[in-house]
Amino acid sequence: MLFFSYFKDLVGREVTVELKNDLAIRGTLHSVDQYLNIKLENTRVVDQDKYPHMLSVRNCFIRGSVVRYVQLPPDGVDVDLLHDATRREARGG
Repeated sequence: MLFFSYFKDLVGREVTVELKNDLAIRGTLHSVDQYLNIKLENTRVVDQDKYPHMLSVRNCFIRGSVVRYVQLPPDGVDVDLLHDATRREARGG
């Protein structure tokens, strides 16, 4: 639940989602659920030469189980908040 609540705070921000099949999609985070399924708007493919068939896709839903990485905006990462939340979760509280 730690990451779910963190991603909810990033709604409206631009993120890059890399999938397990090496496709990387950049777009505005519209929503995320408890399974880390992600909905992006105003999307564009990072490597357009490799995936030309994805150029017309503007909105997409990404199943959480196919996500390899989510690259967050540098100014959107509150490291202290993540450290505190991780410590609390490790202690079971």
